[in-house]
Amino acid sequence: MLESATDQRSAKPLWLYKGYLLIAAAIWGMGTVVIKATVDSFPPAWLVGVRFTFAGLILAIVLFPRLKKALDLDHLKKGAVLGVFIFLSYWSNSTGLTDTTASNSAFLTSLYCVIIPFLMWALSGPRPTKFNIAAALVCVAGVGCVSFAGSTDFSLRFGDAITLLSAVFLSFHVVCTSKYAGGRDMMVLTIIQFIVAGLLGFAAALVFEPMPAFAELGLETYVSLGYLIVFASCIALLLQNIAVAHVDPAPASLFLATESVFGVVFSVLFLGEMLTGPLFIGFGLIFAGIIVSEYLPLRAERNALVAEIDAVEDKIEAALRKDD
Repeated sequence: MLESATDQRSAKPLWLYKGYLLIAAAIWGMGTVVIKATVDSFPPAWLVGVRFTFAGLILAIVLFPRLKKALDLDHLKKGAVLGVFIFLSYWSNSTGLTDTTASNSAFLTSLYCVIIPFLMWALSGPRPTKFNIAAALVCVAGVGCVSFAGSTDFSLRFGDAITLLSAVFLSFHVVCTSKYAGGRDMMVLTIIQFIVAGLLGFAAALVFEPMPAFAELGLETYVSLGYLIVFASCIALLLQNIAVAHVDPAPASLFLATESVFGVVFSVLFLGEMLTGPLFIGFGLIFAGIIVSEYLPLRAERNALVAEIDAVEDKIEAALRKDD
């Protein structure tokens, strides 16, 4: 099992890396409050280009000695692959937001919880367990309750299809990050993938989108960009990449899905939004999904071990009675 293997090569306890995932989810949840009109005033590909290029440069400067020491062709190749998936995921997600609601986007993006276990299996990984599938479905149901707590219907349009595609690309990124982690420096891989994603964003922007009117952008947009670059990229994605190198992608996706919970909590704290029954149900389902993923497999393994020990003891007792 991947989680066991990565745990063995880690000098830190596994719960710490799961904490990293929760911190990343909290940062992205806060982003739903801070980043309100960025996509409306900043075209999606330009947003990806600015966000990840500057994030990559900041990390490269801060971690330059580490980058200089570990950078090689292997890191460049693997980081470039991850950068392509980050670019595709965030570009499609940002593009989808121009033609869908925030609730639809949150719900459809969360479907990576379901996609990841099957993607791992398709890429010669372990077969999804009943706990993986049950936990993912329960978690997605919870995100649905949170996303549509104040909505009366759910309609699919072009933006929704693009957003669903971003969930597929995000699933590839999480699985490949876990696969490439062994023997490589995740911070260096993160720097490379950020710069690759940023350059691809600028390339797509020059081809498909008009130049933003930088002089006309308000302070709120620049504050949002700063939050995206420093917190949602440099800090949150770096924490995610480090954590996914040690946590099995299936449960990791469930911890990241708590982003919707944090988003609602921060909206209540800073925007005065009201908590409703569906929100509480959604919170409960998301945490139930995490419990199904984290606790039930351990209990099943423990019960299986106890049953195996009991069977051995029964055989020993039977052998002793036969000798008597």
